Amino acid sequence: MRRMQLSKAFTLMESGPVVLVTTRDGDRDNVMTISWTMVLDFTPVFAITTGAWNHSFAALQKNRECVIAIPTVELLDTVVGIGTCSGADTDKFAKFKLTPMKGKHVQAPLIKECVANIECRVADIVSKHNIVVLAAVAAYLDTARQETRRVHAVGDGTFIVDGRVLDRKKMMASKLPAGMGA
Repeated sequence: MRRMQLSKAFTLMESGPVVLVTTRDGDRDNVMTISWTMVLDFTPVFAITTGAWNHSFAALQKNRECVIAIPTVELLDTVVGIGTCSGADTDKFAKFKLTPMKGKHVQAPLIKECVANIECRVADIVSKHNIVVLAAVAAYLDTARQETRRVHAVGDGTFIVDGRVLDRKKMMASKLPAGMGA
């Protein structure tokens, strides 16, 4: 093995799906790209990493709600574009031709062009590590979609796209109680 720069170690583990997180502040919608995500619980509870450097963070703190919108590979250039401009001076929904859809539980919009959307409430903000813990209150999946492959950031400007699905449900179900993971 060859030693690598410690500052690049995150690229070995940062392969979770890239998501878009929407917020609403007053009458203004915003969207940011987030690649640092984590599932915390089956209930479901998620975590994202963001902070004051993102314009949307103030709305997350103030309104304590958002939508996690899950894009597919066909939106990769849009996802990167959203992540390289600020909602402070850009209407990202207009610039990237995204269609906001009204949610049922939060004011932040769902994104029609995404394969899935999860309405969330902020459960906690761990300031020391810039972690926002989100409790899901509703989830939606576009089952008519042909393209469902998600994009995963490596962290250095390169991405991985979901590929072949390997099904081991029966094998896992025989070893673990229903709904439980190892």
